[in-house]
Amino acid sequence: MIEALERNVPRWDYPEYKGEPVALFIPCFIDQFFPEAGTATVKVLEKLGVPLEFPEDQTCCGQPAFNSGYWEDAKKVMNHFGEVFRDYRWIVTPSAACASMCRVFFKEADPNSPAVEVGSRVYEFTEFLVNVLKKTDLGASFPHKCALHIGCHGRRELGIAAATQALIDNIRGLEYVPIPKVEECCGFGGTFSVKMPGTSLNMGKKKIENIREIFRQGVEHIATTDMSCAMHFGGMMKRDPELKAMQIHYIGELLVG
Repeated sequence: MIEALERNVPRWDYPEYKGEPVALFIPCFIDQFFPEAGTATVKVLEKLGVPLEFPEDQTCCGQPAFNSGYWEDAKKVMNHFGEVFRDYRWIVTPSAACASMCRVFFKEADPNSPAVEVGSRVYEFTEFLVNVLKKTDLGASFPHKCALHIGCHGRRELGIAAATQALIDNIRGLEYVPIPKVEECCGFGGTFSVKMPGTSLNMGKKKIENIREIFRQGVEHIATTDMSCAMHFGGMMKRDPELKAMQIHYIGELLVG
């Protein structure tokens, strides 16, 4: 099924990793709302012996402004990103949405910016593990029924679904249960959810009903590569009497154990 869903996504050529320092890019929403995702990313990469650095001048990738149509503002932020990370061959982030902004949409915002080349060196966490480090089995254990949510940017722009699935499949004790119509958007879309709340919520309701199906099959955990999506459908789940006990985890948290 993964192969069918990814038939039309880009295919990336991944260079060989030779032990260079890796710069961590921790997005704004991870820093403020889901610090455990950043911590898990560090723990997994340290476990694999990857030398890490955290450029302290980093801010945002510019995606909120870009998605809202404020491209001049977005350019200022992405150019700052380019300056902060320009000396790193490898940049890893626990966010497919932010990785796709850097690698795919920087060149749309300003194809002449030096940040475009820097953005081409940004990798989403799970694709870095599987497609660069060639690691699919980290010896992790999570003995529960668990679903997997991959956001639209990761699935369509980066094509990480197969890599992420490979990691899930190698977690000991985990019984994977797919979310029905898993490829459908949850409705978040960043500032889309603010500007178009009605449409966003209706899309979210469809995702919730699909999650309800697996909850009634005994699934109590959802792993995700996109905690930004989890802010949206996770918030809706917390208001649902039946689903409020379900737990959402950044996938890196499952790979630590």
